[in-house]
Amino acid sequence: MVSLKRIYIITGTVLLSLLIINVAITTWYTVDESDQAVVMTFGDVQDTITDPGLHFKLPWPIQSVEKLSKETFSLQFGYQQGEDGEIKEFPRDTKMITGDENIVLADLVVQWKITDPPKFLYNSDAPDKILYNATSSALRSTIGSAKIDDALTSGKAEIEADVRDLLSELITKYDIGISVLAVKLQDVELPNQDVRKAFTDVTDARETMNTKINEARKYENKQMNEALGEKDAIISQANGDKAARIEQARGDVAVFNKLYEEYKKSPEVTKDRLVIETLEQVLPKTEIYIMNDDGNTMKYFPIRPLDKEQPKVQEEGKNSNE
Repeated sequence: MVSLKRIYIITGTVLLSLLIINVAITTWYTVDESDQAVVMTFGDVQDTITDPGLHFKLPWPIQSVEKLSKETFSLQFGYQQGEDGEIKEFPRDTKMITGDENIVLADLVVQWKITDPPKFLYNSDAPDKILYNATSSALRSTIGSAKIDDALTSGKAEIEADVRDLLSELITKYDIGISVLAVKLQDVELPNQDVRKAFTDVTDARETMNTKINEARKYENKQMNEALGEKDAIISQANGDKAARIEQARGDVAVFNKLYEEYKKSPEVTKDRLVIETLEQVLPKTEIYIMNDDGNTMKYFPIRPLDKEQPKVQEEGKNSNE
């Protein structure tokens, strides 16, 4: 029969062994590069560890560690993509009304990460569900104040920015220890094929209109530039003609002044000279003779060209030979 003392010894040895094993196992932990840890003492948050490596703590159950990821998470709103790549949509979540009372289907992806681990663990039971509901609220509010044209075409970037701002504001208000990094609209489309086709036709017509307007503006600019170029050329030519006429007028004044000075010295000679020069200009091909009262003649320059005199001389020589 085993003695009571021996039982106590065995029991104590077993308990001591378990205690040693517990101390050996639970007094240290490691934190990876992509993780962060929360150290709790009797369930109360003691510290947040973000440095990777080996760390030590008091043994369980005095202290315990909860590890969370530091990586970026993706929230898929309105659809879910499985590991095999199959996409499952949730039309009930994505159907919403625009500001001009049109129905659209919109889904998006929210990039977020845990920035305050204690709040993420203890300020809410399901922070990811809160984020999903807040995303739905922010998206519906933004789409509800936008027009359908903006939601389907060029206004997506602005809608994304508004959703991100509103969602960040809601998450900050809920104080669940996460931060929203980015919001990306995946698809915004109309609920059925007929409506989509009608809207596509309207969009195509609008694009055609914009193309025609751009072509008309291009043609207008071309014509305007050509007209401005012609205007500048005409102005430049007019300025050149103006300058030429001014210089010609100045030259004529200078010539007149010289003639006037000569006229004052010998009026009769100058008068005769002007008359003869004027006759030369009016009758350039006429031979001019100045007749004296005694019947003598004097040919006035210009002298007859040699090519005109030569045939006459030859003719006189021929007549003399005959």
